[in-house]
Amino acid sequence: MNDKKRVAKHAASLVKDGMVVGLGTGSTADCFITELARRKTEEGLQVSTVSSSVVSMLKAQALGLSMIAIEHLTKLDLYVDGADEVTPNNTLMKGQGADLVREKLLARASKQFIVLVDQSKMVKHIGDKFPVPIEVMPFAWQLVKQSLEAIGGEGGLRPNSDGNGLAVTSHGSLVLDMRFDQKMDSSQLDSLLNSTPGVVEHGIFYQLADVVLLVIDNKVQELTLK
Repeated sequence: MNDKKRVAKHAASLVKDGMVVGLGTGSTADCFITELARRKTEEGLQVSTVSSSVVSMLKAQALGLSMIAIEHLTKLDLYVDGADEVTPNNTLMKGQGADLVREKLLARASKQFIVLVDQSKMVKHIGDKFPVPIEVMPFAWQLVKQSLEAIGGEGGLRPNSDGNGLAVTSHGSLVLDMRFDQKMDSSQLDSLLNSTPGVVEHGIFYQLADVVLLVIDNKVQELTLK
């Protein structure tokens, strides 16, 4: 069993009957969805799920999981998703898949947010491996870019996967991929991005993760803030 499946199985073991569970997006989240569906089939686990993306929704439906539309959500017991980067204080960077609005909405709404990663995602600083993805209103992207450059940001609009146009999120936003001076801590950058007009959402998830599940020496470890 690989590390992704180990952390996904551990996370699924924490789900209890009657819970409403948020489903993340990506390869590790896929493993979690598969394991949750297995528990439903083999153990009779009764859960309702809400998805952070169309991709996860289709996978969950195909595996027979009960779905709730996000607009009908009134409570969320657990949200399980991966991350692109995780710092020692459990700050996350997400958004290479560009579903930031739904992902952060579910992360904030959940009673517990569990993050599934492998060793390659652990970094010293946000931005070590990836630029920070910033969803922007299409008409405002140049003004936002100027605002971010004024605080030391460098970058530009994300191209689409074919390279013949611009990436557009499921929310209909454009994405600025920006790098910042690593001397600026993630809490400061989070505040600056939150207060920038024209920014719809961004990829820094500061003080949102309750537990990070990581495999160390073939055993799943739960990393929590002390």
